[in-house]
Amino acid sequence: MPGPWHFDSPFLLGFERVAQSLERMSHAQQDGYPPYNIERLSERQLRITLAVAGFAASDLSVRVENRQLIIAGRQDSAPDQEFLHKGIATRQFQRVFLLAEGVQVDGADLANGLLSLTVNQPEPESVVQTIEIKNHDADL
Repeated sequence: MPGPWHFDSPFLLGFERVAQSLERMSHAQQDGYPPYNIERLSERQLRITLAVAGFAASDLSVRVENRQLIIAGRQDSAPDQEFLHKGIATRQFQRVFLLAEGVQVDGADLANGLLSLTVNQPEPESVVQTIEIKNHDADL
């Protein structure tokens, strides 16, 4: 059963992986935590900022895997802590962003409870390929 993505056109060749990625992203848990912004810095550069107050750099991981930017956080509370009231949740999270072909994550910075990642998309190369037509009729 096809999903909401219309990649079944005979003119779209080789887009099966894109359709699978979009399907996987649409089923990903989107609970809104942590909140994030995506800001356009220029025509080819974005900044993704996540609000990760209470997380140290050692509690966070950022990786790119199969064109997916995966940002995860995990906090472990000290076993000897005794809370009289616990209103600040220590919870783990994982945010996944699908990256287009050629998009690069240039770096990540943590300051004042905000994790910022710079994402660049290089100028695409114009590729023109001429395909030779073999004439089998000339062999007759």
